[in-house]
Amino acid sequence: MSEWREYILEDVIDKFIDYRGKTPTKTTFGIPLVTAKIVKAGKILPPNEFIAREDYDSWMTRGLPEIDDVVLTTEAPLGEVALIQDKNVALAQRIITLRGKKEFIFNPFLKYYFQNDTGQHKLQSRASGTTVFGIKASVLRKMPVELPDIEEQKAIASVLSSLDDKIDLLHRQNKTLEAMAETLFRQWFVEEVEDDWVEGTIYDLIEFNPARKLAKGEMAPYLEMAALSTNTFNPDGWYLREFSSGTKFTNGDTLLARITPCLENGKTAYVTFLENDQVAWGSTEYIVMRPKGNLHPFFAYSLARNSDFRDYAEGCLAGSSGRQRVDVDHLKDYKISTPSATRIKNYNAFAESITLKLHANSQQIHTLKTLRDTLLPKLMSGEVRVEYP
Repeated sequence: MSEWREYILEDVIDKFIDYRGKTPTKTTFGIPLVTAKIVKAGKILPPNEFIAREDYDSWMTRGLPEIDDVVLTTEAPLGEVALIQDKNVALAQRIITLRGKKEFIFNPFLKYYFQNDTGQHKLQSRASGTTVFGIKASVLRKMPVELPDIEEQKAIASVLSSLDDKIDLLHRQNKTLEAMAETLFRQWFVEEVEDDWVEGTIYDLIEFNPARKLAKGEMAPYLEMAALSTNTFNPDGWYLREFSSGTKFTNGDTLLARITPCLENGKTAYVTFLENDQVAWGSTEYIVMRPKGNLHPFFAYSLARNSDFRDYAEGCLAGSSGRQRVDVDHLKDYKISTPSATRIKNYNAFAESITLKLHANSQQIHTLKTLRDTLLPKLMSGEVRVEYP
């Protein structure tokens, strides 16, 4: 096993690409632009800004990215980090791209170094600024880093990346399952409405904010609005907290953000993470939806993700600009027909099979994330060592 040594970052970095101080002309399509806004949780999210292909050469004069280069955000926010997986991108301000010298640094290891508390502390403690809090390139270059030899770096990164790869695979599986559910819901309940269905409103099918009981001061799982996803059923992160005042919910409930811009952004959840009969609570800005009668609970979530319904919900916003909320009484007037018993039976069978798989995957994701988060500081400090040839 190697001993860890301390280096100055600039001594072990081959390329230090910094486009701060430059502002590209942005377009609606072209070469994807990697900005600080899309570097999150160890990943580069799908881009929403681009530069024209004909501007690429004139813009990218300070260095070109390569696969597995480390992208580090330097301000607003500071310390988000990811690996470049597609070198056909442009680099924006507020990020610095690092490429380690091959004999000193394995780039995936460097990503995990910055994700760990030690790396984060070194960045935060060297940051400065009043209106914008960030780290200067000159300061970052002089930051000390502790490294084992290159083979141990590769072994450590292999352990952590294998966990991340499995988590990503499960997320992709759930995304595919949700896409199937959304397609079937649209076909069965929007496009293929039958003559014998009873015309009505959503209030005929969905109960809003059903009564749940929690005693004041009782410890119960708490779910923040920030934990709701914009594109998947499973919220990310909940914790025990004394109940004071908030929206209460149980397994099988659908949570719909009722405040702008959370509603427009798509924040929605289908609750599966609680124990049987456990009651949780969260933001007063949730609308809780639960199907009535014999409809499967997932029906409410599928409806909440439906684009027609979401457009209608946005039309129900009321209040002052910037703090508008959905008027639930208005929302209850959304027109939808009550399906036949046969259609309900078929949908319920489908929903039960898909929710079992979604829940199993989400549980495995939670377990793997916990393991990864436990191992990360131990591996990056040398407390736990990895065998390697």
